[in-house]
Amino acid sequence: MTTPASPDCQAGLTYIEVMVAAALIAIALLPAMDALYTGIRGSEVYASTSAEHYGALAKIEEVLAEPQSLLITAAATAGDEKTPSGFYSDSAGTPIRRLVFIARYDADNADGDGDVFTVPDPNIDGDNDPYTGFTGLLWVRVAVEGSLTSLESLAAP
Repeated sequence: MTTPASPDCQAGLTYIEVMVAAALIAIALLPAMDALYTGIRGSEVYASTSAEHYGALAKIEEVLAEPQSLLITAAATAGDEKTPSGFYSDSAGTPIRRLVFIARYDADNADGDGDVFTVPDPNIDGDNDPYTGFTGLLWVRVAVEGSLTSLESLAAP
């Protein structure tokens, strides 16, 4: 059996105890709120990076599904591995613009110059087209403009 509280005993918390508890909660909440803010900002960055990655992935799959003859034509029109293809790149002003680069690829360095993007072309037919009769590998790169996101692949005939 419990005894009733005497009239001189206090029930509850004092003002100082409440203030100390409030201060401890405030001190503990500041880092927690900062962590939540960082997490929210990180999710925005992840969403943007994810959209860029999957956009580039969709574009490279679209390009690799094209017939080799069209890819060779696009590579010949671009001229080198540093010029984006006008056939497959997104138009200027497109959000998350994807630039497509296509070039011949000399995996064995058959011409001996140390550059995998040059393939010997004797220009036997005199048309000054280094892709005439080319049936080798093509290097395809999709890069998101203004971003570090890019994907590369090789396309075989």
